[in-house]
Amino acid sequence: MPQRLREILALILIALLPFHALLVTVLTKMIAGAGHAPLSYLAIWKEGVLGLILLIAMVEIVIACKRLRAAGHRLPAFDVIDYLIFGLLGLSIIIQLTTHYSLLTTNFILGFKYDFIPLLSFLILRRTSWSEWFMKQLMNVLLWVGGIVALYGIISFFLPDSFFSFLGYSDLHSLYLPDHPIAAFQQIGGSSLRRIQSVMSGPNQLGLWLLIVFALLLPIGLSSYRSKKIPVLQKIIFLLVLGAIFLTFSRAAWLGAFVMTVVASFMILPRRTFRKEMLFGAISLVTCLIVLFLIAPGILTRISSNRGHIERPLQALQQMVKQPFGMGLGTAGPATNRTSEACVMLEPTDDPSWAKDQPNLCVFLGSKQVQPPLADHVCRCPFLPENWYLQIGVELGWIGFVLYLSLVFLILKRLKMHQKLLTTNYQLLTFLAVSIAALFLHAWEDSAVAYTVWILIASVLPVAARHADA
Repeated sequence: MPQRLREILALILIALLPFHALLVTVLTKMIAGAGHAPLSYLAIWKEGVLGLILLIAMVEIVIACKRLRAAGHRLPAFDVIDYLIFGLLGLSIIIQLTTHYSLLTTNFILGFKYDFIPLLSFLILRRTSWSEWFMKQLMNVLLWVGGIVALYGIISFFLPDSFFSFLGYSDLHSLYLPDHPIAAFQQIGGSSLRRIQSVMSGPNQLGLWLLIVFALLLPIGLSSYRSKKIPVLQKIIFLLVLGAIFLTFSRAAWLGAFVMTVVASFMILPRRTFRKEMLFGAISLVTCLIVLFLIAPGILTRISSNRGHIERPLQALQQMVKQPFGMGLGTAGPATNRTSEACVMLEPTDDPSWAKDQPNLCVFLGSKQVQPPLADHVCRCPFLPENWYLQIGVELGWIGFVLYLSLVFLILKRLKMHQKLLTTNYQLLTFLAVSIAALFLHAWEDSAVAYTVWILIASVLPVAARHADA
């Protein structure tokens, strides 16, 4: 009974996580009126559900341990994955106490939320059993929710601004302001072209979450390559997801989808077919990129974004050299969005006059602060390395950086051992794609991506009990 209740709650959590931003935005407007930032007590529902799941899991673990002892068996042992997570956690506490002398700082709490709640959830949940019923229902939930999220995202590409204002979104696009509602979409710099985010908080978050559904459909489709017997519903959802990923204009999500396709094709297709399909795919991809560059070069070039993806990781590396033992949790990455001012980085040739209606917004032309005047106020901008691994390096130093990379590689190696099982292919593909996207984004910041993926991994990387005669 506890196991089935835990599995049902996990399915509910996974089904609702993508809708978190939309639900909180709409409910905040209903409760507090228009123009309010998301209410905090509405935003923590997901941690509450996750906490209940973990509580049930710990009860199961205690009961299972008692049974093993009664039967004369040894308890499940900690493995290298566990020790790496414990090492990261212990390191974060040591750095925090030696640099800030308290574990109750806002930065540490926020950093712990982003960095460790998913990891500790994984550590606990991999010590429980997951039924075949759960695995089957999980696939159905992801397919249906993925289809709905993708369909709404595509429709939202054409909806008027007034529709989003009615729901409670900000009337500003492409901006995150801590004391305002979230924007309904972003626009590619220098154009009016939308980057859809559907029901989620941003286009990159949407793109990465859709990769989970894409990974689920891809092995099924490729394994049916010869017979071509793919259910119509799966074809429709696959096309919707593919279209939505494209309309996010998230290059990290595009890269993740590409890597998934190559890896899944290599694992499933016959070698001769794989070579033929990869050649055809490479020609098609290059052709599409050339056409896209000719029609709308800004989609691929994005000078300001590209510069950020180069400069910010370099800044993070410089910080790691200056403080090789780390600055502590929450000093880099998404946690700093919550403790810093909203900053907009423009090209030196851009016109910043549009921002005058938002006097609290910090605006930079290149590296020069133009709003508010530097003489009046020095802006405190978020420290965003644009790389999850370098974020960990800034927070936990070079030791934490190496430990985290080791954890990622070890999990990929363990998942690779399960690649012959079709039901586990999509967990490997998903983790691989998000891990690659983390080279260019704070890929694990969104709870829908982080909680879903780590639950998926926990369900296929259990810790086995050792028998007394082992």
